[in-house]
Amino acid sequence: MSNLPLVSIITPSFNQAQFLEATIQSVLGQEYPRIEYIIVDGGSKDGSVDVIQKYAGRIAWWVSEQDKGQTDAINKGFNRATGDILAWINSDDTYHPQAVAQAVKYLMENPEVGLVYADCNYIDEAGNVIGKFPAAQTDYRRLREGYVHIPQQTMFFRAKYWKELGPLDPSFYFAMDYDLWTRIAKHAPFKYIAGQTWANFRIHNLGKTTSADDRCWPEMIRVHYRDGGSFLSIIVAKHYLRKIIGPLWKWRIKK
Repeated sequence: MSNLPLVSIITPSFNQAQFLEATIQSVLGQEYPRIEYIIVDGGSKDGSVDVIQKYAGRIAWWVSEQDKGQTDAINKGFNRATGDILAWINSDDTYHPQAVAQAVKYLMENPEVGLVYADCNYIDEAGNVIGKFPAAQTDYRRLREGYVHIPQQTMFFRAKYWKELGPLDPSFYFAMDYDLWTRIAKHAPFKYIAGQTWANFRIHNLGKTTSADDRCWPEMIRVHYRDGGSFLSIIVAKHYLRKIIGPLWKWRIKK
């Protein structure tokens, strides 16, 4: 077992007590034996700390203190991480039991791949499956065009790229994962594992996807222009199209 890579998983959390236990259980219930689990709570006052303390003996490190938000919490967690493979799972999402084992297996068999991801279900507040994330293969060029299609909940990447290219940019509220992906994809291929479902993405009224989705694409455009992109590009066209269809998407989610 000591020959298997250590996987460090971070959960950033703030006032998500009603979902947090399911997230913790999904990490601790993995079929993979070498996991370093870290929870960074932003000073929750809703009972989250009681949930964390219930599992404290199986958590490598946790803290509950005021921070600067999700991005800051993830950076804080990875600063503590010692694993060879990294991931983060938000406090309202969950893993499927075989997720870590399947991700590690692929990365061990394909040392040239920097990041791996798979399929992801949408679930509602009660945990019922209500849809499927449109995951698909992407790469650096397509990421720069706004063709993302990576469910963050299923993503596992090599720690060497965090050490070389991290941390997350704290100025991003929503697209910090996209920013990191573009940096990693410039140096190593990504691989989408079709046909394997690794996680559940919870849709609810207090989630960022529902309440602040309009902040995502402007941040992606910031990455585009920062890295030398032009106005006459696919991602900019997608941004303006998104501004038109965005309200319809929010209405559909709420329905």
